[in-house]
Amino acid sequence: MTGTAPAPETGGVRRAQRLTSAEVAEVLSLADAAADTDGADPLSEHVVLQVRHGGEAAAVHLLSAAPGGGLAGYAHVDVADPVDGPAAELVVHPMHRRRGLGRALMRAAVGVAEQADPRGRLRLWAHGDHPSASALALSSGFERTRVLWQMRRSLLTPVPAPQLPPGIRLRPFEPGRDEHAWLAVNARAFADHPDQGRWTAEDLRLRMAEPWFEPAGFLLAVVEGGQRDGEIAGFHWTKVHGGDGGGHQHAAVGEIYVLGVDPSAHGLGLGTALSLAGLRHLRGRGLGQAMLYVDESNRAAVALYTKIGFARWTTDVSFRRATA
Repeated sequence: MTGTAPAPETGGVRRAQRLTSAEVAEVLSLADAAADTDGADPLSEHVVLQVRHGGEAAAVHLLSAAPGGGLAGYAHVDVADPVDGPAAELVVHPMHRRRGLGRALMRAAVGVAEQADPRGRLRLWAHGDHPSASALALSSGFERTRVLWQMRRSLLTPVPAPQLPPGIRLRPFEPGRDEHAWLAVNARAFADHPDQGRWTAEDLRLRMAEPWFEPAGFLLAVVEGGQRDGEIAGFHWTKVHGGDGGGHQHAAVGEIYVLGVDPSAHGLGLGTALSLAGLRHLRGRGLGQAMLYVDESNRAAVALYTKIGFARWTTDVSFRRATA
């Protein structure tokens, strides 16, 4: 369903179930402008992939036009999760802030959530934890519920050699061979983190189709010998941001994208070994810095990353709408 609301200077927001190719380009350009101004990407990777490719997940796009043309604001509302309820992310172009567009997009997102969910639930991510975003969320009836840290580490300092447990070797991910087995290990490793643990074959395919995907940087720890020979015990999927002329004004940064260990291999030190192996891979590509995201409440992971030289860089916050 698509409708047109009043002019943007009065808070008008247009709702669309699908974006045209021109609208996709406008949304991504707006997100790039906000990232360069704020120092944090305003939209998560999941939302960017949905904007680029559409997909099966139900989503509503909210767009606010600038008075002179172009896109001034955008919100993405994912209504596909019946367990946790709808989730939204929104961004306003730096040139059009302080005009009530963020609040108008928030009201529209709440309206979508109330139509999609009997309880009117809505989760909202604020990337970068800017005071203005928190103020908008709290004043709109949301409660702060989850904190995600971005941590960073220099790769110009020494990265120790990984010490793999006996009977474990590293090899790169092989497309066409490893997808099914990796998804199974990922689900077990992140059973308590549904955002990651629920990944499907389509979620994996979309990321493998991205320009940054590099099998050599997707490291698998596999068992050697015995009845479990060849099984995946853990993995470290690395990623490189920027440095490719994609519009971001920063040098390339490596990322510990997804790091997981099968529960059957816990206690062997495999997490540390995989972390170091991935960092050495990124350093070997000539990168000077690495980043990662970790839940503030995951004390074991925070301790691991702190031990190998990471420190908190920025913070993302999840808010949840207070409902009766």
